Parts: sequence; structure tokens; C-alpha cells
Amino acid sequence: MTAWTTLIPPEELLPLLGSDDLVVLDARADVGEPGAGRERFLEAHVPGARHADLEHDLSDHDHELEGQGRHPWPDAAEFVATLGGWGVSPTRQMVVYDAGDGALAAARLWWMLQVLGHERVAVLDGGWAAWQAAGFPQAAGPAPATPPSRYPIAQGFDATRLFDAGRVQRHLREGGMLIDARAPERFRGEVEPLDRVAGHVPGALNRPYSLNMEGGRFKSAGTLGREFRALLGSTPARDVVVMCGSGVTACHHLLAMAHAGMPGAALFTGSWSGWINDPSRPVATGA
Repeated sequence: MTAWTTLIPPEELLPLLGSDDLVVLDARADVGEPGAGRERFLEAHVPGARHADLEHDLSDHDHELEGQGRHPWPDAAEFVATLGGWGVSPTRQMVVYDAGDGALAAARLWWMLQVLGHERVAVLDGGWAAWQAAGFPQAAGPAPATPPSRYPIAQGFDATRLFDAGRVQRHLREGGMLIDARAPERFRGEVEPLDRVAGHVPGALNRPYSLNMEGGRFKSAGTLGREFRALLGSTPARDVVVMCGSGVTACHHLLAMAHAGMPGAALFTGSWSGWINDPSRPVATGA
């Protein structure tokens, strides 16, 4: 089987269904609507898929009060145990999808697997919406039973690509770049629907993750490359950290950059909700 490591079109996933080498994960989530993603999964999903819950499988809320933001990064040992329960092993091809653009929460799951060292993982381009539009098969009800596997933890997550607030502050002082993936009005502090403080980290640049999309699909690798090179200038991808509200939609930028042949950027895991956990940290508003 060909290895997909960033994006896979629906028409290329279709003939792979049923392969012993493939695991499909449905990461549809609705922030602020607990359980909605699971309900939608039970109604209809890609045949053979398992459901990955943003709140329970891709976050660890035991650490929510430790400045980790609204979607705290999970413990590596717990995450690999979850992978084993899904029947995932380090060599299997993973395909993840969500309700459409990949931001809630397919790109988050893709990034978690990437920093765990799992290379053969791709996001379904266009997500569930594209799968439906193509008229491809659907299944309903619980995921099929699967024998659990053992996913060795090895060295755990690659900590060099996961930043906390203190490390972000040092990164900015040293001239590193911080890109905020939230909508412009949230970045400017004009509205804040989710967090108690509006604004952005001083020194951050704003590129909404929605700019990575065109017609419901990711832009071409060439187009994304030109756009990110224009934004980064002479800054190499390894000196870039991305953030959003809680470390979920920011992963869309990491996926887009990797697809454009610009890997190496890192994630501010707590993002804005983690930054404002300490009232002594500065807040900027406006453009």
C-alpha cells in the first residue's frame, strides 16, 4: 500500500477500505456540544471507521487546571493505550477525517500521531462532506469489533515540537515566529466566544486556518507553499510555532505546511486559552 502522510482524496481512500493495513478514524467534534460527534458517527460514517473523541481521546482534562488550556495535551502512555484499543500499530496506514475542513479535529489527531513518530497518517481531504458528496458507501451504528493491538510508547511525544507558554515567551524573545490560526476578529480582540479574555499574544502574526482551503479542499501544495513562504519570509519552518484557541485548529497549519513540503514547525499546545491562564502574561489587541 502506498504511504499517505499528509492528505488523501476520498477517491483514493475508497479502494483501500477493508484492507488489513488500514485504520480509519472519525474525529468529528462539535466544541460546546458534548457528545455530538459521537452521535453523528453512530448515524453515519465511513465503513469500518472508529470514533475518536476530541474531549476524551485527544485531550486530558485532568490537566486543565495546570495552564494547559481548554484541550490539554494528553499523556503519551494513555494515548498509545487508546491507539491500541483502536487496533492501531506503528506500521499501519491511518486515515482520519472530520466534518469537513480538518480543523475539528482530524488535523489534531494527525499531529498527535506525527509527534508520536507515526508517519503513515493522512487526513481525508474534504472530510466527511466530500465523502458524502461523492456518494461513497456509509455505515451506521457502533464501530466493528477489532482485536486490540500493542502500540509501543518508545520515547513518547517529540517534546521539541510541543511548546508551553514559557517556551513560547522565550521563542519570541529569541526572534522566533508565532502564527495564530484564529479568525481575524478573535485575533484583534473584537469578539471572543470561547475564552474569558480577548486578544492575542504580543508579537504573534495572524493567518486564519481557513485560508488553507479552497472549495472545501486544501489548496494545492504549490499554492500553500507560496503563501506560507510569503508569510515566513526568511524564517525557516523549524523556527515557527503555531497556535489557536486551544491547540486544535492550529494543527491545520501544521498539516498545510507539511503538505506544502515545509515540515518542522511546532505547536503551542495550550494556545490562547493556556496563555491567559496566567493573568501576568501580556495581551495585545488590534491588528
